[in-house]
Amino acid sequence: MRNGRTTLASAFTAALLLAAGCSSGGPGGPAAKPQDQEQQQRPVAKLSITPADGTKKVPPDTGIGVKVTDGRITKLTVADAKGREVSGSAAADGTWRPKWPLKPSTAYTVSAQATGTDGKPVTAQSEFTTLKPKRVLESGMSPLDGEKVGVGMPVQLLLSQPVTARDDRAAVERSLEVRMSKPVEGAWSWVSDREVQFRPREYWPSGEKVTVIAHLAGLRAGRDLWGTKDRSLTFTVGPEHITKVSNSTHQAVVRENGDVVKTIPISLGKPGDDSYSGIMIAQEKAAETIMDSATIGKPGEYRIRTKWNVRMTYSGTFFHAAPWSTGAQGSRNVSHGCVNASPENARWFYEFTQRGDIIQVTGTSRKLQFGNGPTPWAKSWDDWLAGSALGKPING
Repeated sequence: MRNGRTTLASAFTAALLLAAGCSSGGPGGPAAKPQDQEQQQRPVAKLSITPADGTKKVPPDTGIGVKVTDGRITKLTVADAKGREVSGSAAADGTWRPKWPLKPSTAYTVSAQATGTDGKPVTAQSEFTTLKPKRVLESGMSPLDGEKVGVGMPVQLLLSQPVTARDDRAAVERSLEVRMSKPVEGAWSWVSDREVQFRPREYWPSGEKVTVIAHLAGLRAGRDLWGTKDRSLTFTVGPEHITKVSNSTHQAVVRENGDVVKTIPISLGKPGDDSYSGIMIAQEKAAETIMDSATIGKPGEYRIRTKWNVRMTYSGTFFHAAPWSTGAQGSRNVSHGCVNASPENARWFYEFTQRGDIIQVTGTSRKLQFGNGPTPWAKSWDDWLAGSALGKPING
């Protein structure tokens, strides 16, 4: 009997021990698995953002820093007060930079999310405001938005303040986006401290559609000088119109897409008032205007109303009607430097011409000076590239 009771007690004790082996080893539920214990020991991720929350007067070209310890960043958004997200990417140094500068005098919110080594997500947010510029860079562009132009038309960006330093000029060029329906090689070149122009290497192809976006808002263009507004335009290129005006033949041969469509007898500048030789463009048109010699430093020499005027230079060279010189047209030069044609031919040319059409004069003793109007074709391609702060062409 003793042996029986001992055996039963031993079995009961063993059962208790077995039950104890299936318990947590104490109150509070199931036993922790080794991997759970390891995860509980891992530190929680920590996020920090710069500019810090509440920062004012932040330069628009400042990068956004997001640092995480004991984790990895899984999401980052930057948005303005209207909820519009800003596109950008992380630079080599880990700083997030917008594709184009942030806008001045604007509030932004940075929202970041990370996953810690413990597998748990953490979030952080920072709100900051960009500075109000002490000096503002305004701009204007040509051609007009929606305009149909000739194959020689450059894009002109006109600035309200001079941009002189090479680094600042390079920053301006990088802010200029050119999109083309038929990508061709082209480049920006500085005409003056306040003007930069874009031209293709060769004339634009007929039918080309071009969109230019100047991302100037938030652009630093000098000490305390910031752009505040983006600007854009879209234009199309019409048929190829190239007119060659010869001093030796006193004829203007007009071609459209390579085919001669009209030959016009003309008279150029008389000796002492020689016309410019060079590749010019039709800059503007006026059905009627007053030609005044005072505008070229010769007051009182002439003041006459002219019709069907197509401007070729800033200094006052026009292709226009000259009924008083029809007897000389086609044989000798009697003008004050303009291209004279009969009223009938001048009107035809005026109606035929698009702004940006090529007008090339040859055989005179005076050479066109670069900058006497939009004159991108007065320079070779190499000389044009030399005027770029970036020093390289782009393809749209």
